Amino acid sequence: MAASPLKNTVFIKMKIFTDPKQIQQYVLAQRAAGKTIALIPTMGYLHRGHATLMEQARPTAEIVIVSIFVNPLQFGPREDLDIYPRDFEGDCRTCEQAGVDIIFSPRMSDIYPAGFQTEVSVAEITRGLCGAHRPGHFNGVTTVVAKLFNLTLPHKAFFGEKDYQQLATIRQMVNDLNFPIEIIGVPIVREADGLAMSSRNTYLSPSQRKAALSLSRGLFRAREAFKQGERQSSILQQTVRNTIQADADRSCQLEYLAVCDPETLVEIEQIEKVAVIALAARVGKTRLIDNILLP
Repeated sequence: MAASPLKNTVFIKMKIFTDPKQIQQYVLAQRAAGKTIALIPTMGYLHRGHATLMEQARPTAEIVIVSIFVNPLQFGPREDLDIYPRDFEGDCRTCEQAGVDIIFSPRMSDIYPAGFQTEVSVAEITRGLCGAHRPGHFNGVTTVVAKLFNLTLPHKAFFGEKDYQQLATIRQMVNDLNFPIEIIGVPIVREADGLAMSSRNTYLSPSQRKAALSLSRGLFRAREAFKQGERQSSILQQTVRNTIQADADRSCQLEYLAVCDPETLVEIEQIEKVAVIALAARVGKTRLIDNILLP
């Protein structure tokens, strides 16, 4: 990732750091002064969902940091790293409007310098769902998030529940490695028509976007069936499938659809307490994920 042209720019109340050593020194001084720090890790191209994370973080900390880093380790060899959408100046405006104090936007060579050879891996919780279809993805996520935690030293970190397996994986890593950080999940932010907000939605053509609505519709219908007393996972899954098949006209190809324990992500056949229904699908060439909690 190239250095930002806005390096060292100071907004009204917002600073931009690109150097890992500089931001680490800064936050060490702020912690010594008793300041509370919140971190929101992102890959940029920020949308309303990201802004909601910032708004949730703002009242909880004296310093809110948003990291912007398109992490190559979490992309597979045939995925969209090279074309992943970027808009650093727009991201800066979004952060400033949300009251963010610091943007940390490092270069790739600073995060992964020559000779870098360490990996953080969370084993069991990453085996299924996206982990089964994107080998190495979550090792890339946990490695970069561990580095961001060490560089920004937050007291709390905010993650969206749309990336539910990612959130569960980060929680597991934090518990296992004794990071002194509170992990806070924020509910999915959706468009008015129900589509889960995602930076990759920009890839969709108008017809594909219309077809993608079948994903959230299917999840909503399964939730209604759950509210009416249905507890068999297979029936709830079929409700989702039927909706996608009826509404998407074969434009959506399910990659996986699972009903899982919300903490372990182990698939369950009968819902006794709570569950999460998670799915991934291809709409054209675009891979979308979505989920819904059944409390």
